[in-house]
Amino acid sequence: MIRLEAFQRLVTLLDNEPVLSNLGRNTYDLFAAGHRPQNFYTWGAMGTVSSVGLGLALARPDLRVVVLDGDGSLLMNLGSLATIASLRPANLVHIVCDTATYETTGGQVSHTAGATDLAAIGRGAGLSRVERVEDLAQFERTARRSLVEPGPWLIVARMEGTTTPVKVPRRPIYDKYRFMEAITAHPRL
Repeated sequence: MIRLEAFQRLVTLLDNEPVLSNLGRNTYDLFAAGHRPQNFYTWGAMGTVSSVGLGLALARPDLRVVVLDGDGSLLMNLGSLATIASLRPANLVHIVCDTATYETTGGQVSHTAGATDLAAIGRGAGLSRVERVEDLAQFERTARRSLVEPGPWLIVARMEGTTTPVKVPRRPIYDKYRFMEAITAHPRL
């Protein structure tokens, strides 16, 4: 499964859901798949996107919050899985794009290339909606379910990385206000 193709499928399933991406290749591919005001790119914040997404999901239970994380990034913050499992936000969808590498820092092999199983770690942390997906059709089916069924969800998707040539404008302050405006425009239930 190619990450850019998976993100293109994901974007077609979305309405007003905010999508937060971790640094690097996930952000580049999300931007290329479909830039939207509800996308938030966490530049330079390796390891923290799951925590940022958790905070947003808790603050805005009326929104379905989608987090796009990387295997290397999640490995830096495994404690977030235990916190998510403890707080159980039903509106959080955490998608881990497992390329078995630290793509952004040069393509070094990550622990998921060996014995480490992030889905098993998620279950061990106490998450019950955990899915491991291996192909595009399975990814789309699982993503569709996660957008309507209660979570929190952890979807570990084995993917091939891409080298999207797109240049994402780095305007963190502008992006922050654009994103805040987009999610506040969505009415609370």
